[in-house]
Amino acid sequence: MSIFARIAEQRIQEAMERGDFDNLALKGEPLPAEDLTHVPEELRMGYKVLKNAGVLPEELELKREIVDLRRLLTACSDEEEQSSLRRRLSARQLRFDMLMEKNFRTPAWLRYEGKINERMGF
Repeated sequence: MSIFARIAEQRIQEAMERGDFDNLALKGEPLPAEDLTHVPEELRMGYKVLKNAGVLPEELELKREIVDLRRLLTACSDEEEQSSLRRRLSARQLRFDMLMEKNFRTPAWLRYEGKINERMGF
């Protein structure tokens, strides 16, 4: 066992003796499994790393900005500020639309879209 592992084990043991782990959430229960079936297998590790770091995909970040800008716009009474907010909202909405169009033009999506159209009789 390396020196670092020994130090870590010693600190964990000391914390257990002090009772530092006695009031943790989910104590004595298995951790809930994270459902990653919506994420392609080759992207799952990267997804988990980014999620744990608190990083959102650009599409979600833009969607959040769009919602915030709409709320600001409805609460704003100054014409000049409203104009500025509309420009920012328009730019964010355009970028979001472009990203969504790009994401839904992948070969996988086109195959899926074709199957949907077949089922619907189009």
